[in-house]
Amino acid sequence: MLSVHQRNRFAGAATAALALLAAGLPAVATAAAEPDLTRFYRQKVTWSACKGEGMSKDMQCGKVTVPLDYARPADGTLDVALARYRATGKPKGSVLLNFGGPGGSGITELAGRDKDFMSLTNGYDVVTFDPRGVGKSSPVSCGEGMYAAAESTDAAVDSADPQAALTAVRETADACAKNSGPVLPHIGTVNVSRDMDVMREALGDDKLNFLGFSYGSRLGAVYAAQFPTKTGRLVFDGVDTLTEPLSEQGLASAEGQQVALEDFLNWCTKDMACPFGQDPRRAREKVVQLVDSLDANPVPADFGEEFSGQSLVGAITQALYSKKFWPTLEQALNHLIEDGDPRHLTQLSGGASFPDATAAARQDGGLVDDEYIPVDNLPAALMAINCADDPDRPTAAQMAKDIDKLRASYEEASPVFGRFRLTQVLMCYGRPKGTDFIREEVRDVKTPKMLLVGTRGDPATPYRWTVETAERLGSSAVVLDNKGSGHTGYVSSKCVHKKIDDFLLYGSLPDNGSSCGRESDG
Repeated sequence: MLSVHQRNRFAGAATAALALLAAGLPAVATAAAEPDLTRFYRQKVTWSACKGEGMSKDMQCGKVTVPLDYARPADGTLDVALARYRATGKPKGSVLLNFGGPGGSGITELAGRDKDFMSLTNGYDVVTFDPRGVGKSSPVSCGEGMYAAAESTDAAVDSADPQAALTAVRETADACAKNSGPVLPHIGTVNVSRDMDVMREALGDDKLNFLGFSYGSRLGAVYAAQFPTKTGRLVFDGVDTLTEPLSEQGLASAEGQQVALEDFLNWCTKDMACPFGQDPRRAREKVVQLVDSLDANPVPADFGEEFSGQSLVGAITQALYSKKFWPTLEQALNHLIEDGDPRHLTQLSGGASFPDATAAARQDGGLVDDEYIPVDNLPAALMAINCADDPDRPTAAQMAKDIDKLRASYEEASPVFGRFRLTQVLMCYGRPKGTDFIREEVRDVKTPKMLLVGTRGDPATPYRWTVETAERLGSSAVVLDNKGSGHTGYVSSKCVHKKIDDFLLYGSLPDNGSSCGRESDG
């Protein structure tokens, strides 16, 4: 559930049967043979030093080859990039990390956050990866269409007759397909989960041990449904929904971010340097006025682009994921208001999936280890994966009919974040219908116990999603209630960190419904 700066924003068998019928011959129904995936499950990872800026000398990189289409493995393959830190002693196996997004690069994230996960090397090789379509794993891109998509969808939100704007969004979807190549129709969580099972075998693990943040919980839940006998210890931190459509997810995110913004403004207005003054209510009004003013008259930004009100909303969204960003956000807002300089805000909105992300995770496009990462890969992948996971596709007529009602509900949820979130939701228009597997099949999993961590003050994944997902997954799910704030708890809470480590390393689970109290920020 990411937000980025504007420049980052966003028939053979049937024919044969018909021919037989036309010739007056009976069409014989035969059971489809299971595709042979043996060669993919016989791999072993070859590890070597990671190349590229920001890569630790102690981190090793490798890859696994997976089928582009699991139903037709002979039709092509792609390589999924992996990275690891070795266990300090004899490992009991691997623990696989996914940092969320969707669309975030696991490799650049682990490179910048390694110290937060070194405790896990007491028992495991700590492994992460770039999911298909992301980073160094056949990255998707919309080309220049990403900018057109943002403009067209903004127009759809504001227009009294949005059909013309929605047509432009459909054209943008075509541009994404053209620029992304063959991986785009096969992107999405169901296929990434299958990739993880190939990784598990290539790593030499009988069972998958997994720590997933935010969207990573959706990925882990899908794996549990697809491969229940291959699951080991699974932890989900910042639990995603498995049932709500994108329109409801966007509404929940807008509400959560509005609450987080008000918490920030309550903190900021206690400081004489706060750019919005010392009255919290008046400060909220000033934020709305600033967004509207920049949408009407954007200011110049880097690379000849413009910094609009929606660019500002994207930057604020990213900064609200952790209280550690609040002083930086206050300073960046002062630079914008006093000097008209948005550069400090664009740095905040670099598009990281995990709180406190480093510059290594904020790729602006370019060569990484001799591989080109498109400038828009993160937002393009986020959009593609979310759309591939969602089966709802309203028609243009339905969208035109519902746009006023949608706009009103989103603006009521948040006068600051409503339009931004609604714009992201509309981006799936014009794309093929997504899978219904997650909504229909991921339930009542027959796996060992898994740990779900929900944070009460999480602006991106509301606590109720943790409870709802736990109920859906069934008796295997154990809930830990983190009373703190911010997106996810592993880094911000020592209590959460310890309970997750205790489970992954030693199999020690907290009681279902137990909690971690609020901790001082710092």
